[in-house]
Amino acid sequence: MTVQAEILAEIKKYDTIIIHRHQRPDPDALGSQVGLAELLRNSFPEKNIYQVGGPVEGLEYLAEMQDISEDTYRGALVIVTDTANAPRISDSRFDLGARLIKIDHHPNDEPYGDLQWVNTNASSCSEMIADFWQLFDELIMNEEAARLLYGGIVGDTGRFLYPSTSAHTLEIAAKLLRYDFDAAELNRQIQQVSQKVAHLSGYVYQNVTVDAHGAGYVILSKEIMDKFEVNDAETASIVSLPGVIEEVLAWAIFVQQPEGYYRVRLRSKGPVINELAKQHHGGGHPLASGANAKDLDEVNEIYQEIQRLCQEFRAV
Repeated sequence: MTVQAEILAEIKKYDTIIIHRHQRPDPDALGSQVGLAELLRNSFPEKNIYQVGGPVEGLEYLAEMQDISEDTYRGALVIVTDTANAPRISDSRFDLGARLIKIDHHPNDEPYGDLQWVNTNASSCSEMIADFWQLFDELIMNEEAARLLYGGIVGDTGRFLYPSTSAHTLEIAAKLLRYDFDAAELNRQIQQVSQKVAHLSGYVYQNVTVDAHGAGYVILSKEIMDKFEVNDAETASIVSLPGVIEEVLAWAIFVQQPEGYYRVRLRSKGPVINELAKQHHGGGHPLASGANAKDLDEVNEIYQEIQRLCQEFRAV
C-alpha cells in the first residue's frame, strides 16, 4: 500500500479531522491546509473537518481559521501540511489527537507524526494535495478547493518562475484551472502590496549590498520597520526583490524583531543555502530557507557564509 493510500484509509477511519499548518503562513501553507480541508469536506460531507492555526496575517483573501476546543481533539485525526518540523506547527494542540499525519515538501530532517508523506520534488505542498486528489476517484474537487490549491502553487513557485516548477506542476495547475474560480483575481491578490510595502521595496533596492561574487544582503532594523510602518509579516513580499538584480546570486534579508533578534530570509539562484540555515536555528529548501540571528555579530557571520558559498559556486 502506498503512503497516499494509507493516508486515505486513515481519513476514512475518523469522524473528526483537524488540519494544521505552519506559523506565519504563506499561500502554500493555507492553500494546502484549507485546500485539503475543502477537498475532504466535499468528498466526505458526513465528517467534521476543521482548519486551525490562528491569524493568517494578511492572507484572509485565501482562507481563515476556525476556533475549536481541546475536547474536539479527543479521538480525532490530525493532519499537518507544509511544516518541516514540529516546533513550527501553528497551534501547539496538534499532538492531542489520536493519530498524526505529516504531509510536506521540505527536506524531512526532523520527522514527526505516525505517518509521513514527504515529497521534496514537489513545487509545493499544494501540488501534493492536488496529486492526492488525482490518485483517488472518491476524492471530489470543487471550485474552492481548486482556488486554494492553485493559489498555493502560484505562491510557492513565484508564479511559476522558480526552479521547482516542473512540467507536472503546470499540468496540475491546468487541471485546477478547469474549475470555476477567478485565477486572474487570485494572482493579483497574491502579487499586490500596500503602498507602504511598495515604499519599503524602494528602500531594499537602494540599500542592498552586493559583493563581487554576487552575495547580497539588506538589514531591516526596528527603526526602518517603524519608519515604513510595516511589520514582519508584511516583509514577505520583498524577499525576492534582490534576485531581480542581475549581479545577485544569493542573498539574505535580515528583519529585526521587536524582541531584538533578526529573522533571516535566505534565497539563492544556485548556491545551496539550507545547510547554512540549519546552522542558525532554521532550515528549508536548497534555494529558499529561513533562519534566525541573535544579534548583528551573527548577522555578519551569516553574510560571510553566503559570501563563501557564492565564491565557491562561481569557482566551479
